[in-house]
Amino acid sequence: MSTANYTVTGMTCGHCVSSVTEEVQEIPGVTEVDIDLESGSLSITSDQRLDDDLVKAAVEEAGYQLG
Repeated sequence: MSTANYTVTGMTCGHCVSSVTEEVQEIPGVTEVDIDLESGSLSITSDQRLDDDLVKAAVEEAGYQLG
């Protein structure tokens, strides 16, 4: 297991958090997604090495940007 941390910009509400969580959970190997709305921090636990490009694509698919 490994954990990677990112910052997501543009989230303003619980729906934003849900959208990002839903997209990130679709990345192969992801076992847990934790988002702090106030700080924009995104913590992803995975059972394999995460590809930053896949994380970026998932966040953008939800309508947000990595900070």
